[in-house]
Amino acid sequence: MSGADADRLLAARMVEAALAAGADAADVIVVSATSASVGVAGRSLEEAEHAEGRDAGLRVIAGRGQACVSSSDLRDENIVEMAGRAVTMARAAPDDPYCDLAEPERLSPTRDAAGLDLADASEPPGPGALEDMARAAEEAALAVPGIVQVEQASAGWVADRLTIALSNGFEAGYARSSMTLALSALAGEGTGRERDYAVETRRHAADLPSPEAIGRRAAERTVARLGARRPPAGHYPVVYDERVAGGLIGHLLSAANGAAVARGASWLDGRLGEAVLPDGITLREEPHMLRGRASRPFDAEGLPTKASTIVENGSLARWVLDLATARQLGLESTANARRGLSGPPSPGVTNIRMTAGEKDRAGLLAEIGTGLLVTSFLGASINPTTGAYSRGASGFWVEGGEIAYPVNEITLAGSLPEMLLSIRPGNDADEAKAIAVPSLIVEGLTVGA
Repeated sequence: MSGADADRLLAARMVEAALAAGADAADVIVVSATSASVGVAGRSLEEAEHAEGRDAGLRVIAGRGQACVSSSDLRDENIVEMAGRAVTMARAAPDDPYCDLAEPERLSPTRDAAGLDLADASEPPGPGALEDMARAAEEAALAVPGIVQVEQASAGWVADRLTIALSNGFEAGYARSSMTLALSALAGEGTGRERDYAVETRRHAADLPSPEAIGRRAAERTVARLGARRPPAGHYPVVYDERVAGGLIGHLLSAANGAAVARGASWLDGRLGEAVLPDGITLREEPHMLRGRASRPFDAEGLPTKASTIVENGSLARWVLDLATARQLGLESTANARRGLSGPPSPGVTNIRMTAGEKDRAGLLAEIGTGLLVTSFLGASINPTTGAYSRGASGFWVEGGEIAYPVNEITLAGSLPEMLLSIRPGNDADEAKAIAVPSLIVEGLTVGA
């Protein structure tokens, strides 16, 4: 019996055990995974890991309550015990009138990820090959003048298989893979020491940039930070580098999440149909991207996914909903349910693509003239109900449209609603990311040093 067939039988058996224990409805997620990673530092092997496992999470609905349990002990006797415990917990749980499974006629006819190419069919690299990749990245970084140490260079891969089964008749699953190479480096001495990194992940190993390119990029980023000082305080335009621009749009997506809206804890509440980005800018969700980092053929509740817009020409077009938040808001699910092993479904986005501008990052810097380029953040204070924004940052001061010197120990403060309405995008989005957002000019920020 194949591993996929074994996982499907396990998921079905757990659903049956839950119903036999008295559940009115149940769903199961099974994750089987194999992973390997290697880390090197100081030109020596620092760590090497290999792991294999199979874990399952069970959610039961009994009456108007629900409960979740998970385990890696998946013997028959433990499955029965898990089901009984979950039903007992659900009966004692507070009433939740919104928890239920989807109607069978709404379920996705697709039961695998064929056509999305999410799993690399090539043989995964062995420990020796992973070590060679990490060492090549380390050597490339150390060859950059100014680098004093590579903290660690690491290479690793993961292959997993996701299987879900629901008591409404939905059973499906698919395999995924990912390959990652990362390096962090140090430059300078004493209080002038600086750190930066580069990391790349792809579904298929063949799509990964070379170790030398990744190591060199991390080193060059680190050396560029040497001699950092504080910029002048005041109100300035800010360019969010592509590395961090996705986080700004992530704040918008979090505010559009149905869980936050249903709790009344979103600054977007009541703004459906209103302008939240400048006219002409669209945020589109693309769950069926070939080899996409967040691609999926159906959501965690068995509903079919499809491409759609969240922001259309600047206006908020929809919320990000699973079944429970949709029912609470009197709407239909947008098939955005995600599910972990130990909790119920919750809304979450897949691949996000943003309308690009015409200029690269250099063009955006030339446009602002004098201001700040932000390349990294540390900490955050963001009020989810008002959008008040404050973050520690570092990057580069810009004068005459050119980078003048590195800066650190900055505080950026503003209002998310105003900031997002002011953005002007570049054209340098990294399409390998799940949330692919180009560098952004952002107005309305106070720079504090």
